[in-house]
Amino acid sequence: MSAEAEAPPRPRPLWLLAVLGGGALAASVALTGLGIWQVQRLGWKLALIDRIEARVHAAPAALPPPPDWGAASAERDEYRRVAVRGVFRHDLETLVQALTEEGGGFWVLTPLDMADGGVILVNRGFVPPERRDPASRPESAPADPVEITGLLRMTEPGGGFLRENDPGADRWFSRDVAAIAQARGLERVAPWFLDAEAGEMPRGGLTVVRFSNNHLSYALTWFALALGTVAAAIYVLRDEWRMRRRPQKQA
Repeated sequence: MSAEAEAPPRPRPLWLLAVLGGGALAASVALTGLGIWQVQRLGWKLALIDRIEARVHAAPAALPPPPDWGAASAERDEYRRVAVRGVFRHDLETLVQALTEEGGGFWVLTPLDMADGGVILVNRGFVPPERRDPASRPESAPADPVEITGLLRMTEPGGGFLRENDPGADRWFSRDVAAIAQARGLERVAPWFLDAEAGEMPRGGLTVVRFSNNHLSYALTWFALALGTVAAAIYVLRDEWRMRRRPQKQA
């Protein structure tokens, strides 16, 4: 005859079931909360996209006046379409390293003296490395007053990814309005820069208006994990209930 059959598994202690149940409850509540938060973020992101789309395609407005510059904010101003008129200061041009659909090169930021005495940095567009020298593009340096239409962009302080701006060496990796203005000795400078919509060289109109929107997938993931946690807890409790109902073998 074979050896005595193996004894059936014994029920888990009640204290362990309480710990497992409490942990599952806490985890499911936390995961559900994260899912709800992502749903809220989804609503915020959709509203942001709608607001930016409306601004980008609106008729150009005037630049906010200097008294309003102190209230500049991304929520109020980012990607507003404006038109400005003034005279470029080509002698104070700044090149900022850029990576675009055209490849690597530079953004050309030029101060624009406006009629009210204020200055705004205009990102006139992209130039490849071989056109970084203004002498290679003399046709792009108008001396007469110009009107520029573009999108307001918020300053990019500090530098780019893992690279800090070096004003002393005139190396720029981000469009830091305050730092560029200080390096160029500019006063009464608007807190934004303007991405020009048009231009052949520098090439304007390369503003990327794109926002990642993965909040729905994140929410579904959190809700699925919460549901999985509840399902696992129910499975354990059902298994425990069956074991406790099973007749115990007499000694």
